Amino acid sequence: MIEKIKPMDIEKRSFEIITELLGNKKLDPQNELVIKRAIHTTADFDYADNLVFSENAVAKGIQALRSGCDIVTDTEMAKAGINKRILGKLGGTVHCFMSDPEVAKEAKERGVTRAIVSMEHASKLPGPCIFAIGNAPTALVALHGMIERGELSPALIIGVPVGFVNVVESKELIIGSDVPYIVARGRKGGSNVAAAICNAMLYQIMR
Repeated sequence: MIEKIKPMDIEKRSFEIITELLGNKKLDPQNELVIKRAIHTTADFDYADNLVFSENAVAKGIQALRSGCDIVTDTEMAKAGINKRILGKLGGTVHCFMSDPEVAKEAKERGVTRAIVSMEHASKLPGPCIFAIGNAPTALVALHGMIERGELSPALIIGVPVGFVNVVESKELIIGSDVPYIVARGRKGGSNVAAAICNAMLYQIMR
């Protein structure tokens, strides 16, 4: 039977269904809204298990957003999905350098991915940023290298690239680092998940 529901109530009902289907599974209250937002975006309950968080990662991300930090993504899709109205009210901006002609030129000359060069360009932005990576494992590898060399100190890394080549390994690099992180362990993820995690934190600020 089709459930009759007003348009403005669809999201609320979706989260009620998610809670019902999770049953007796206990989620850490600090991370619960992020996990449920990822499930809401994907209809994939595996995120209740494969999303891993460094200590107080969500709180640190929210604090950074409140302070007006910027978000850097590795896809235009993730950039489009992040709530820029709320972020703008907090003083932040979303950046994606993947389509930048200079990035493309430099990547071709060096024989590396645009994601690597994009992260290097992003490292020059003022102040700590949140990096929301949903597609390119090489972006995570580049971030890890800059962190190890003391060239970068992110406010938070959201590491959720999807795929098969170096995806699992790049995520484990971030989990083994000393920076705050939210990572989808394994092969699952995507730009929509990266945006959903950002929005989950933004909505907690503005609700």
